[in-house]
Amino acid sequence: MFSSLRARLLLSYLVATGLVLGLVGASLTFFLLRNPVGERLIYSRLQELTVRVVEFGGREFAALEGPALQRAAERLDQRLRARVLLLDAQGRVLADSRPLSGVKGGQIADLSPTGEAALRGQFSDLNGRRWLWVGRPLGAERLLLFASPRPGLRTLVDFADDLLFPLLQAGVLGFLLSLLLAWLISRWVSAPLQRMAQAAQAVAQGDYQQNIEPEGPAEVRQLAATFNEMVRRVRASRQSQRDFVANVSHELKTPLTSIQGFAQAILDGAADDPQSQRQAAEVIYQESDRLRRLVEDLLDLARIEAGQVSFRRQEVDLKALLEACVARQRLRAQEAGIELQFEMPQPARLIGDGDRLAQVFTNLIDNALKYTERGGMVRVRGAVQAGWVAVHVDDTGQGIPPEELSRVFERFYQLDKSRKRAKGRGAGLGLAIARQIVEAHGGRISAQSVPGKGSRFTVQLPLALPQDETLIQRKTDGH
Repeated sequence: MFSSLRARLLLSYLVATGLVLGLVGASLTFFLLRNPVGERLIYSRLQELTVRVVEFGGREFAALEGPALQRAAERLDQRLRARVLLLDAQGRVLADSRPLSGVKGGQIADLSPTGEAALRGQFSDLNGRRWLWVGRPLGAERLLLFASPRPGLRTLVDFADDLLFPLLQAGVLGFLLSLLLAWLISRWVSAPLQRMAQAAQAVAQGDYQQNIEPEGPAEVRQLAATFNEMVRRVRASRQSQRDFVANVSHELKTPLTSIQGFAQAILDGAADDPQSQRQAAEVIYQESDRLRRLVEDLLDLARIEAGQVSFRRQEVDLKALLEACVARQRLRAQEAGIELQFEMPQPARLIGDGDRLAQVFTNLIDNALKYTERGGMVRVRGAVQAGWVAVHVDDTGQGIPPEELSRVFERFYQLDKSRKRAKGRGAGLGLAIARQIVEAHGGRISAQSVPGKGSRFTVQLPLALPQDETLIQRKTDGH
């Protein structure tokens, strides 16, 4: 019955409301017992009884004596639910409707009951209990008193009609209002969660066009925003998977078509002279080599993303590594008429896999040369700052359009449409692999570009720490 969130919220609110109302009632009773208002209520009631009795039966009561006076006091006590005492002029008790309680000292007060003004006071009985009383003279020789114990739980019951029932009614009304508010609040909290559960179920069944309007408490709104972001990423991931399959199919189809066409030409005898056969064999060889590189890149990327590639942890001199990468590209840069510069004022020591890092920077320099015009410049610059080393690879090529800049690290994403003069055509996996390698080394890679002026790719890597050096030394000693 209380398995749903709404039911549990409603139950918890009702329990809390009941506890609060109970505490309020107990606190009110406690303060009433300690507050003078309780005594004022008793004095007021006794005053009313005194006036009523004296005005309508005081003379007959004053004329009684002995046992008849005692019986009259007891009957009056039973009818009015108040202790009745009759005193003489010296304050001695002539009649007491509750003689077993008695009066401590045998005398309430030394009074001279003259005049019509009501008197009030307190006295103690033989049990030490305090009584409040209100008196009024009956003639010149007697004083009629009505007494009631000081406020206590038993006393509050006597005022149930005047005090308890109004408080009880207010409590019931408050509880009903709390019940309504608890239902509204539980609905306010649970309704968006129920919609979120329905949306999650729809996503599980393959409907990814789900978007939840954030509403309810701040935490629920944040959860809705997170859910929407998750669904957006799931859609993007599925789209990426579809694009991946389409791109792989396209990248495989082109060389396979060339291989099949030239192989068919040889089989059909269309390439009957040695030169044509040699040309066909070269195309088949080049396209098959392209297929091999594509498959190797795919396997490499898949292993890195799955965490199946173990990167070596060894000391790497990044400055020397970059100098070697630049040196391997200088001949190509000279042939293309591009100035290739390298600048790194100070050395930088890293802990990582030097071969994989060389793969990253070789790819970045290769792309920079590929997309730079003759007469342009490619500059590789390293800088050390605050425990990090940043390597910038700048080119003066055509640049990358802003709408495509965020996608350059996606698998198979190519910029051939915006860089028509690019020399050579890759599969679009190099930057995706580079990002995985850099992130595996605890670094980050980013791209900046100004269309028409060039691009900058930045790789940031953490420098070696003392504990890294200790780890490497232990591994070395172990060998």
